Amino acid sequence: FGIRIPVGHIDYYVNGGQDQPGCPRFITSAYNSMICDHMRAVHFYVSALEDSCSLIAFPCSSYKDFLAGRCVHCTDSVLPSCPAIGLLDNGGIKVKPLPREVKVYLATSASAPYCLYHSLVKVRLQQRRILDTSIEINFWSRNSTFSVSITVPKRETLGQSLVTHSMPLCQVERVTLLYHPKSWRRSREEDPVVDLLCAAPLPMNASEKMFCLTQTIPVMGRNSPSYDLAFACGSITAPPEDAERTTGRWQ
Repeated sequence: FGIRIPVGHIDYYVNGGQDQPGCPRFITSAYNSMICDHMRAVHFYVSALEDSCSLIAFPCSSYKDFLAGRCVHCTDSVLPSCPAIGLLDNGGIKVKPLPREVKVYLATSASAPYCLYHSLVKVRLQQRRILDTSIEINFWSRNSTFSVSITVPKRETLGQSLVTHSMPLCQVERVTLLYHPKSWRRSREEDPVVDLLCAAPLPMNASEKMFCLTQTIPVMGRNSPSYDLAFACGSITAPPEDAERTTGRWQ
């Protein structure tokens, strides 16, 4: 209905519930932009009824937390699973009593069938830095690529983010990392060094861990080398807190 406040048992905030991918953003086309964003809800639901792929959403307190990768599980104190858009046989939630005002979030592509894969990506720096450190991570397969930018806060070593992509994570073959300074004035520090890169497809169960590449990776601003990955579907490995060094294989 075009309102931001929660009004249902479960409220789906698709792409944050406002601007939708593929809709015009020009001032001169404001009317068409508004109609496009509003009508996208109809197209999402039609696509869900056709059941070409599942539009699964994740319970989360805000869109900001969702994008930051803080809502990766399908269970919380209210919902027993991640709800999907559609009728009860392929979506919704079957629980009594019904929840009240649960917000769920998901990202979509710009065209039908709209489904995207969601993954959690984490990095760990070898040393703390005095400034925020922004690192662009590019994942490559034979036919496509996708990327995510992760900011490690100053004087911390861990950073994480949600990434959405059109291909399964297990099709990734290699990865490159690029360093983007937050300001024009470069600090006196050397370029960052990553000693841990982790990724996992969503949703994650509470007991699941992440695939981690733990070799030392100097992150440069340009001409960064690529690193081979050996992702495998359905396998897991240690999370950043207790990961042992590997060469990019599942264990």
